[in-house]
Amino acid sequence: QVQLVQSGGGLVQAGASLRLSCAASGLTFTSYTMGWFRQAPGKAREFVAVINRSGGATYYAESVKGRFTISRDNAKNTVYLQMNSLKPEDTAVYSCAADPRGVLSRTAAEYNYWGQGTQVTVSS
Repeated sequence: QVQLVQSGGGLVQAGASLRLSCAASGLTFTSYTMGWFRQAPGKAREFVAVINRSGGATYYAESVKGRFTISRDNAKNTVYLQMNSLKPEDTAVYSCAADPRGVLSRTAAEYNYWGQGTQVTVSS
């Protein structure tokens, strides 16, 4: 079966960096666009970043542009989210997701498969 297994995350101070990883299995990784979403307590899930199948195209939410970088290693079936200059407002559960349609979607409902979620907490 398809699995997206996340690692990384944790508690850091403002200004620090973290890298999230999401390892996929049970699917043809290169056939999927990969995205990252996050959900803060009491808030709706929001789009963070997306990368196309080859890794040659990316798109970011305005709130993270210039601080976060999404990348993928197709040889390792893994997508990453490098988060720099973290802010307290970045505190959320972060989830990776896979979309087979080949478009850079910012809509969570269009993603078929999801990771288990990883808590990121940024203290001020």
